[in-house]
Amino acid sequence: QVEFVESGGGLVRPGGSLRLSCAAPGFAFSEAIMSWYRQVPGQAREWVATIVPGGDTRYTDSVKGRFTLFRDVASGTAVYLQMDNLKPEDTAVYYCQEYGSTTWGQGTQVTVCS
Repeated sequence: QVEFVESGGGLVRPGGSLRLSCAAPGFAFSEAIMSWYRQVPGQAREWVATIVPGGDTRYTDSVKGRFTLFRDVASGTAVYLQMDNLKPEDTAVYYCQEYGSTTWGQGTQVTVCS
């Protein structure tokens, strides 16, 4: 199983934006079902969004209209989670994962506060 590398997190004020990246050398992102999850310490990991090979996407209700999941179509070497209009409740460690995998990367911390 592939261990993905997440990056792009940081500290941002409410209403701000971040773009998270998920990469793995040599992995065929265009052929995979990829999802983003997030986890707050002491809480269960929460599904955020999924993209399928055809490009269709699904989002949890709390991020619809604010987050966009997309692939690097040109190179096929990464997927991204564009997060706009961030809210304090979006604060969490964010992870990406291939459907069916049980391997998790290190994640990337997103903190939204004023």
